[in-house]
Amino acid sequence: MIIKTKVFDLCNGRYHNLSDLAKAMGLSVSQVYRVREGKRNINQKFIIGAKKAFPSCQLDELFYLDSDQPSSDMIETNVTSRYNHIVQRFTTIDS
Repeated sequence: MIIKTKVFDLCNGRYHNLSDLAKAMGLSVSQVYRVREGKRNINQKFIIGAKKAFPSCQLDELFYLDSDQPSSDMIETNVTSRYNHIVQRFTTIDS
């Protein structure tokens, strides 16, 4: 199962371009571009950055799991339950 993002759909109106979005996420423009183009997988930094850029959104509003990808582990299909511990750990450090 691969994690996919809705961040690029949500950024219209809030962020004018990838540079603005990357700055809000605390990432390089090239990293955000590569994720958008499918050349790079979503990692912990991207998840945390998305939560910083969209603090009022739940993880399930920002990400989804692509069930078309083969996987032997179908236990956790909810993004929040699977990745919330990462966001919690890093957002409490920033506070």
